Amino acid sequence: MIINKPRSARTLSAATVCLALAAPALLPAAAHAAPTASATTVLSPAGHRFAAVAEGAVVLEAGPIVVTCTTSSTLPGAEGRNTLPDAPGPAGPASVRISPPVFKDCTTDAPGLRIAVDTNEQAGPWQVVLRHGSPTTARLSIPTGGFVLRTGGLLACTALAAPTAPATADGTWDDRAAPADPALVLDRAPIPVKVTGSFFCGTSVTTATITARYAVHDTTDPARRITVTGS
Repeated sequence: MIINKPRSARTLSAATVCLALAAPALLPAAAHAAPTASATTVLSPAGHRFAAVAEGAVVLEAGPIVVTCTTSSTLPGAEGRNTLPDAPGPAGPASVRISPPVFKDCTTDAPGLRIAVDTNEQAGPWQVVLRHGSPTTARLSIPTGGFVLRTGGLLACTALAAPTAPATADGTWDDRAAPADPALVLDRAPIPVKVTGSFFCGTSVTTATITARYAVHDTTDPARRITVTGS
């Protein structure tokens, strides 16, 4: 019998660790109240490319299970990925296609487990959707099956995010004062998952959460700041 200890203990058993590993990466639970949004969201500087790099650890949770990835980022890629639109779009939020985020150096308190995270865009694009308002919100769109976490060693499990349809993780945009870069903030944002493997993999778990702060840096002109405004 596997008995999970209280969450405050932060102690994991190898038989239940894959429950937390299922959380994909990437955005925060949105505001508790509906934001006040402008008609059109404008991203600047138009046409500039950007990188989003996690400040500190990315924490993935499912119940009392906790997994920590010390490295995560999305960088400019082919076909205009991580590029701000050249002009404002129609009324509503602004969407930017990004390179699939990378998650590295992921560990858990459970001994004897190896963890690997793979991301892909085979079934569709990864996107960040920003809506100017009070607060300004940020949404990470994950394609179907775009995030896969596997454990090896004492227990072999697979956690698949957005298992049957594209999914979103909601958060906020922190336009903090310079010289710090603005940040995309995730606060235990829920994401649907499907866990497969033996009974001890926790196959009944269907939701995981992610907590992270991604600093967003202008790589076209490092002296400029990425801004989200409304018109």
